[in-house]
Amino acid sequence: MEPQVQYVRSADGVSIAFFEMGEGVPLILSPNIWDHLTVGWRDEGRDASLRLVRDGFRLVRYNMRGMGMSDRDVYDFSIEAQMADLEALRGRLGLERFVLYSNVHASPVCITYAARHPERLTHLILSMPFSNGNDWYRALPTLRGLESFREMGDEQWELYTLTHATALGAHTPGADAEQMAQLMRECTTPDTLRRYFEALRSQDVTPLLDEIHTPTLVVRVGGVVGSEFARSVASRIANARLVTAAASASVAGPSLEAMAHVTRFVLGREPSPLERAGAASSAAAAAGTAIILFADIVDSTALTERIGDAAFRAKARELDGALRAIIGEAGGAAIDGKLLGDGVLATFPAAAQAIEAALRCGDAGEGQGLPLHLGLHAGDVIREANNVFGGAVNIASRISALSAPGEVLVSDIVRGLARTSAGVTFEDRGEHALKGVTEPQRVFAVRRRE
Repeated sequence: MEPQVQYVRSADGVSIAFFEMGEGVPLILSPNIWDHLTVGWRDEGRDASLRLVRDGFRLVRYNMRGMGMSDRDVYDFSIEAQMADLEALRGRLGLERFVLYSNVHASPVCITYAARHPERLTHLILSMPFSNGNDWYRALPTLRGLESFREMGDEQWELYTLTHATALGAHTPGADAEQMAQLMRECTTPDTLRRYFEALRSQDVTPLLDEIHTPTLVVRVGGVVGSEFARSVASRIANARLVTAAASASVAGPSLEAMAHVTRFVLGREPSPLERAGAASSAAAAAGTAIILFADIVDSTALTERIGDAAFRAKARELDGALRAIIGEAGGAAIDGKLLGDGVLATFPAAAQAIEAALRCGDAGEGQGLPLHLGLHAGDVIREANNVFGGAVNIASRISALSAPGEVLVSDIVRGLARTSAGVTFEDRGEHALKGVTEPQRVFAVRRRE
């Protein structure tokens, strides 16, 4: 599910890059400075965003002015200018009320927004917040010790970012300093970073904490330098809830554990075991050869026109949850680049598991009045950002399109792998020329044994 980046122009003409995904409770994630909407779309930063979508949020992420994919040549980093960015985004999306999630450097802006516009927020989430920019800056040795590098950042930009990333990574298990440093270099420039920190050190919004009455969750990251500021912020906000979460391996975003706290706080429920397992989908799908399940809702366009878009989406979301459960129980991994909406894509380590899941998915679709085309193929795949690519995926898709509603068709490769292990029979449907595939493919219909 690659983000579709869009732009909105702020009051002073600065273009702010953003994307949105999912349906449900609107949540705007206000970023830290080390964020890039596409380069940072990987690892735990990506998985945390998808976790929010799976949990029932309409997620909006944007890049701070001067950073990431937003306009770079920026001189005004005042709170007023950054609040105008947030307002432009809110207006563009037509949001009357929403959840505001602040991540580290966005703290002063989001605290100010919550104090001035309580009528626009349903909840406020402050992850690793601080209210006094100068105090925060001076307390972090990773910043104090790097001031000399910052001054010569134009000539030593790679050295500065690698040193900074290494210092951050010391508190983040599993972090890759070189990868973090590369992301930092993609996010901003030495001049812009200097201007940003100069502005930040003059920002003190501590008095505004007493004026916040929006339900507030403060997330402290255990073992990370600067986490003591979170406790101080929470103590000043009426009825704020303070929780501790593990550090994220991604410098750009919050951790999966933090997302579970958000779901509990905003939606008032525990994430289901399926949702907790969802973030592991990318790890469960190891590189190399896979059994690929491809499914599509039969004639979804006509069905949408007949019952209406809202009704179709509601039924599709319900079926999506059922299919995820089936795939997970069968030992597979749902791929987030292709989820209902119109269909599902999943990978499995064994053909028998994939066939079992496909048959159960067909039953689930029939039971909910959304019959599925289902196809299975096996082959090597390329994995990137919890998505899979390659000729084998295309063949699975073409085989799926050949199937009758609720029927499971498999390639000859899958039939051979599962002939003695799946407990089913196979009905030969002959060879078919598939669009974009050089050689004809023989396909078989799966039949349960009597």
